[in-house]
This record gives sequence, C-alpha cells and structure tokens, in this order.
Amino acid sequence: MSRIKAITPEQATGHTAEVYSAITKALGKVPNLFQAVGVNSNALQTLLGIGPSLKTLSGPERETIALVVAQKNNCGYCLSAHTLLASMHGISKEESINIRKGAPQNAKQKALVNFVSEIVTEKGHVSDRTFNEFKAAGYTDAHIPDVLLAVVENFYTNFFNHINQTEIDFPAAEKI
Repeated sequence: MSRIKAITPEQATGHTAEVYSAITKALGKVPNLFQAVGVNSNALQTLLGIGPSLKTLSGPERETIALVVAQKNNCGYCLSAHTLLASMHGISKEESINIRKGAPQNAKQKALVNFVSEIVTEKGHVSDRTFNEFKAAGYTDAHIPDVLLAVVENFYTNFFNHINQTEIDFPAAEKI
C-alpha cells in the first residue's frame, strides 16, 4: 500500500489537473507514481519535463537507461513501467531482459548499458575503458549530460517509489 495519499485524477484541481490532463493524453491514464508525485504539482511538472529535454537521446536509448537504473536500484515499479514503455519504442521483452542483465545484443546499446551501469555502481566514476567504448560506439560529448540527466531522473523515480511503496499499475516485469 502506498504511503503517500495520492491525488487521483478525479480529485485533481488547478495546475495538477492540467498536468494530469497532459499525462492522460500521452499515456491514456495517470499512473500511480504520477498521482503520488502529484501532491506537489511543480515537482511533477519538473519530473515530466526532463525526458522531453533529452534531445540527444532516442526513445529506445532513454528506455534502455531507465531499465538499467531500475534494475540496479531494484525498483519493481519502474522495471514494470519501463518494460512496457520500452516495448512501445520497439524493444522486445527479450531485449529488455538482456538490457537488465547487462547483455544487450546491439554493440551501441551495450556501450550505453555499460556506461550507465558504471555511472550507477561507481557513483559517477567511469573508467577510461568504459568511457572510450561509449565514445567509440558513436556517442559524443553532447550525449553525456543527457545520459546523466536520464540517470538522475530514474534515480528520482526509483527512490520515490521505494519511499512511497508505490503500487504497481503496469504488467509486472519478469524477475531475473
């Protein structure tokens, strides 16, 4: 059971109702995470603004980052949500599992997974080898700030879900 008394779409007024309307247009519903963060509509709007600002990253790359971070942080809610979102970006269930295991089949995706994994596990200290492999895979210096913002965005949602004990309202991700 969630710890935070969420604001449901039916209860939302003012700015929160406006933000919820945009979420519903994009996702067809307001997920439980966003209803809980919605107790602070400015925080919710800020959170929702991060993804679209990451111009150097594709949707599949953002979902790859989300899956890696959620796996490392053991966030069942985000693993479930991003497995579904990854499928909407053309990443199969099998590929999502491989990403979570750190073993994607695509070389560029592998470089991204390794880079993000090292950012998370080593608290931002990335080895020269991992950095150079990331760059050799075709990523530029301009990608690095966006990758880090995506990692931070996902840490926020992972930790928020841990604190809130957010009830999963997506199909559950397979355990690995």
